[in-house]
Amino acid sequence: MSSNPPIAQLAYVLHSRPYRETSALVDFITPQGRLRAVLRSARGKAGTLARPFVPLEIEFRGRGELKNVGRMESAGISTWLNGEALFSGLYLNELLIRLLPAEDPHPGLFDHYAATLLALAEGRALEPLLRAFEWRLLDDIGYGFSLTQDIHGEPVAIDGMYRLQVDAGLERIYLIQPGLFHGAELHAMAQTDWAVPGALSAAKRLMRQALAVHLAGKPLASRELFRKP
Repeated sequence: MSSNPPIAQLAYVLHSRPYRETSALVDFITPQGRLRAVLRSARGKAGTLARPFVPLEIEFRGRGELKNVGRMESAGISTWLNGEALFSGLYLNELLIRLLPAEDPHPGLFDHYAATLLALAEGRALEPLLRAFEWRLLDDIGYGFSLTQDIHGEPVAIDGMYRLQVDAGLERIYLIQPGLFHGAELHAMAQTDWAVPGALSAAKRLMRQALAVHLAGKPLASRELFRKP
């Protein structure tokens, strides 16, 4: 009985490292999820293509968790990122490697990733793009929560103060304490209205808290790039 031929799919390289003598072990993001595959002859033409932020069309071979790269071709114009936009792209890649389960299809997330790379290359403001991607990733993998209702199903009050109960949602707090989120900030986040004072910085703080538990306390190497002079 003949096996089904491999089907080409769109992909981006998330990370690559040497494997054995002339091969590379590569993590890809595809509409069918995050895949890990061996790229043979990584020092040749294929290795030149296997760089982050290059849209690819790839045939993956094999049924196990570790696949092999068959045919690989460019599928469009490479996205050139520089400076903080480059660091941001590396941050997105690291988040996907750390949080996205292997071979768990998320075609919408793949499209969002590709659109975010394009927006970074166009020089759009970094922070709104990063917050939107973090939120989409958390929501797609099942860790999203409401920004307009608290954990008891009550509407988030504009003048209320809230804290995040990770994996549960927002809890209203009546005793003022450091690190809380103002209701007006949360409503602005829900509407992606970054003109509201403090909303963007509050969103960064909220996403840090929401992501931290799923990163198991291990810091993201890409975040360190932003701290370097």
